[in-house]
Amino acid sequence: MTGQRKTRAQFGSKFGVFAAAAGSAIGLGNIWKFPYITGVYGGAAFLFVYLGFILAIGLPVMLSELVIGRRSRRNAFGAFNKLAPGSPWRFIGSFGVAAAFLILSFYGVVAGWSIKYIFFSLSNTFDGFSPLQIAETFDAFVADPGKPLLYQIIFMILTGAIVILGVHNGIESFSKVLMPILLIIILILDIRAVTLHGAGEGLRFLFHPDFSKLTFEGVLSALGHAFFSLSLGMGTLITYGSYVNKQNNLINIAVQVTVADTVVAILAGIAIFPAVFAFHIEPDGGVGLIFKTLPNVFIQMPGGVIFSVLFFILLTIAALTSAISILEVVVAYFVEELKLHRRSATIIATSLITLLGIICSLSLGIYSNVQVFNKTIFDLLDFISANILLPLGGMFIALFIGWFFGKFRVMREVAQGGSLKGWFLTVFMNLVRFVAPIAIFIVFLNGLKILDAVMALFKR
Repeated sequence: MTGQRKTRAQFGSKFGVFAAAAGSAIGLGNIWKFPYITGVYGGAAFLFVYLGFILAIGLPVMLSELVIGRRSRRNAFGAFNKLAPGSPWRFIGSFGVAAAFLILSFYGVVAGWSIKYIFFSLSNTFDGFSPLQIAETFDAFVADPGKPLLYQIIFMILTGAIVILGVHNGIESFSKVLMPILLIIILILDIRAVTLHGAGEGLRFLFHPDFSKLTFEGVLSALGHAFFSLSLGMGTLITYGSYVNKQNNLINIAVQVTVADTVVAILAGIAIFPAVFAFHIEPDGGVGLIFKTLPNVFIQMPGGVIFSVLFFILLTIAALTSAISILEVVVAYFVEELKLHRRSATIIATSLITLLGIICSLSLGIYSNVQVFNKTIFDLLDFISANILLPLGGMFIALFIGWFFGKFRVMREVAQGGSLKGWFLTVFMNLVRFVAPIAIFIVFLNGLKILDAVMALFKR
């Protein structure tokens, strides 16, 4: 154990910690999902509720993961095994490792699409296309048995190549370069979007407070996204927390990452929706917004080729920084629990996840008729990870910190690298003991549609 602690890799700088953790949190969902649901559910009204949930749930659970990681100096599974040996708590990390494995399998597929669209943009493929032709091009590409696999494999090789270099030379070094590039690109896109004629309607869609749209469904959406947006429950922040040295203030890291995640999501909305409304195109949600709606916007925009290329590079970078952190969860598990060399662990983990990803990709095309519980393999893995593994993992992490780990150990760990106010500890412990577990359990029930069934019974 002593030897492991001495030789364990660490992030080399405060900015490196921030860049890596922020890169983990900022992913594909920030670019398309958050801006869209903000507009649909009342703009600024939704944003206000979302920020409340971020403070009450997202921030405490993130800080809990960082505390667990730094205190244990172990991977997501080994952390609980070390902190709670012989107790049922030690199995909590299993949710995170399993979720990371499943999520990256289909995440890599979608990230591969974004790489392909960089090339579509460079070659101006959609010039002269109608909206229907653009949509048909995407559908045909996704259904193709070979082309999506090529770009998925390219993305996974790139992710594995960074992780194989290690925590300092790979993850930290690349995060410190990629995150500033991401910010520069998104600011360029923002400036272009808001200077388009008619952009004001898109900004109103995002920021005009319309409390009539803030329904119970909207509140649930804000609650769910506050949890999922920060990449909680899958062990990424436990794993990254284990690489944070004792001189870094965990509260500052958690606050800075939370702010960065939210700001980038808002900036993404500013980049997308003024342009969508300027050309009188109905906003869409999900992959439709990214791969069907936006290409139609770019072909009508002066200099659209340049901005299309920049946008899909932005999307790829966001996907890559998240994928690095997800893969590291599995690699760290292989290294510390299975005693594999880092290079071997990375190659094996990347290969296995890529193979599962190939099955996910093919399930959208030639194997779309192979379904389990009326879901394709792609949708099934998405459902299991997002609606079962992540909420359960996040809920048990909060309960672990609140009821097992205890406030004195939390105080000792959080106070390292900075001072700790007494009121903060009291508020934090109440949030992780009561508020966060209940809220995440509601997310869990809502994801399984159990909440809908209960509500329907009360309406009878």
